[in-house]
Amino acid sequence: MASNTQEWWPDQLDLELLDQNSANIGPYDEGFDYAAAFEELDLEAVKSDLEDVMTDSKEWWPADYGHYGPLFIRMAWHSAGTYRSLDGRGGAAGGHQRLPPISSWPDNVNLDKARRLLEPVKTKYGEKLSWADLIVLAGNVALESMGFETFGFAGGREDDFRGDDAVDWGPESEFETTSPDRFDEDGDLKAPLGNTVMGLIYVNPEGPNGEPDLEGSAKNIRQSFSRMAMNDKETVALIAGGHTFGKVHGADDGDNLGPEPEDAPIDLQGLGWDNEFGEGMGPDTITSGIEGPWNATPTVWDLSYVNNLLSYEWEPEKGPGGAWQWTTKNDELDDAAPGVADASDKEDVMMLTTDVALKHDDDFRAVLEEFRDDPDEFQETFAKAWYKLIHRDMGPPERFLGPEVPEETMIWQDPLPEADYETIGDAEVAALKEALLDSGLSTGELVKTAWAAASTYRDSDKRGGANGARIRLEPQRSWEANEPERLADVLSTLEDVQAEFNESRSDDVRVSLADLIVLGGTAAVEEAAADAGYDVEVPFAPGRVDAAAEQTDVDSFEALKPEADGFRNYLGDADENVEDLMVDKADLLNLTASEMTVLAGGLRALGATYGDRTAFTDEPGTLTNEFFNNLLDMEYEWDEVTDAEDVYEVRDRETGEVAWEATRADLIFGSNARLRTIADVYASDEEKFVEDFVATWSEVMKLDRFDLD
Repeated sequence: MASNTQEWWPDQLDLELLDQNSANIGPYDEGFDYAAAFEELDLEAVKSDLEDVMTDSKEWWPADYGHYGPLFIRMAWHSAGTYRSLDGRGGAAGGHQRLPPISSWPDNVNLDKARRLLEPVKTKYGEKLSWADLIVLAGNVALESMGFETFGFAGGREDDFRGDDAVDWGPESEFETTSPDRFDEDGDLKAPLGNTVMGLIYVNPEGPNGEPDLEGSAKNIRQSFSRMAMNDKETVALIAGGHTFGKVHGADDGDNLGPEPEDAPIDLQGLGWDNEFGEGMGPDTITSGIEGPWNATPTVWDLSYVNNLLSYEWEPEKGPGGAWQWTTKNDELDDAAPGVADASDKEDVMMLTTDVALKHDDDFRAVLEEFRDDPDEFQETFAKAWYKLIHRDMGPPERFLGPEVPEETMIWQDPLPEADYETIGDAEVAALKEALLDSGLSTGELVKTAWAAASTYRDSDKRGGANGARIRLEPQRSWEANEPERLADVLSTLEDVQAEFNESRSDDVRVSLADLIVLGGTAAVEEAAADAGYDVEVPFAPGRVDAAAEQTDVDSFEALKPEADGFRNYLGDADENVEDLMVDKADLLNLTASEMTVLAGGLRALGATYGDRTAFTDEPGTLTNEFFNNLLDMEYEWDEVTDAEDVYEVRDRETGEVAWEATRADLIFGSNARLRTIADVYASDEEKFVEDFVATWSEVMKLDRFDLD
């Protein structure tokens, strides 16, 4: 097969990530509305069908203990558990477990069979039920079918039809390996990684580097689960709750396993890990390489996992699969588990290194003891932690669909208040625009503040955005990229405009600061376009509200902090090149390469850059295409002026005089072949540039307006 451009020149800026945002590659029409289709679903009927599947053991893949519940829990957990809070990528949305590379991760061995068991259910309900929703729902129903009361379920996850190439899973080129480059000098996972081993969801169950190191395992668990936005109590609840069910499989050392699905022969039709050991299933199943159940009641919700872990002393041994696992000292645990095929066959229970690590870590152990002493607390904590696990990447609760959505809104859902006033209309919008333009704030200040608020949005987990006006709250108001002192002055002025307007009303109409921030950018863009000779109207939809500090999880919002922002020409102190981070941000904003280009050029023209750095324009504040014209003009040349090769001087070739200062985030639009072809278009057609900037700006401003869908 021929090599692609990226393989020929691996250091080239990877813009193919943005091509994912440019076209519908799935089988559904562009106008297909999954939310509307899901609302037509009879969820009770689906759950009834799933309950039937649970105990309908198939000869081609028999159910352990006659119940597929533990398998479906693992499937749902491994689908949702790829979520990581630092960039919002991963998670159950999109149904990526059925797509490479996740479909072929070694941690997902035999989950291909779980999905095949669900194929008749998916076929029955078709477009009304996505794989992404079905995988998670099956896990929920599995818990309920074994006696657990779940906290709820929400649909609304649309299916993707290709893997997300924007996700950096780590530096390793082989599965189940750990490179030192995955960690920083303090031994912490580098951002944005969440798993400690390539191809595993969280950590190595045998312990760090495959050794039964309890202290190191506890450290890995805490860091990996915290990257999934879980605290210690939630972490213990998830592990203890999940390991209450089922078993792990290591009947042999794995040498009898065939290749993963993406490398399997065509006649296996997408199934992988063909097992030639014994019967290849049932008691001969090979998955993790560790063998055994955690308790004697693997299909019942109870306290047996917690009691076993705390009540007995455990020691490491090599299991039949050659992996480290733990057994009770002196075989003191008499209560053996039933065999997976014949209950009269008995199997010893075991623990993983990651289980025993919970007992030997003081903070984790305290939680275990609390759960042992208060089973109701264990039930409630696991229910809410599981709900958080499988819904964390879905965004705000207004996106949640179905009759089982809980009434309670959690802090991790970034709640917003209900408006207790009437929203501004066209007349008020016009008056407020005039007030904003007369406020003394510059075009750059108005645009930059609106951008700083809206560009926090991440399409990966639907967090961030201008709604809520959280830019006025910690931690956002103190981010260096937002120029805190200057931002404080801008916000103070905007609050004065807001107060004057609201106090002047004799009716119930009010304007939120969130709306005012976006409206300020809107008014500034329109005026800047008018100054360039173009009469444009920037679309604006009022209805945003202002979040309170108590509705804002400060720690979790730190994950949205920009390391750098090439759109604003903020270089920060990131290790990566600013242009790579700009592409990453563009992907999170769901932009194409053309939209990224026109936004960057427009923000520079408007003077909406960090520290008012002006590149290739003498008229900041006017919406012209001068940035592109001057960038492509061969009368100029560029000299680097910093050791980091990130700041350059733009010199007149003939006189040698410095015309402007520029950064890598400027020059990339002339040096990269694809971006230069786009810049050519905007340099030659200013009207198109203005039109495209206005359209793209408007889309970014409403990315978080799920109420408009």
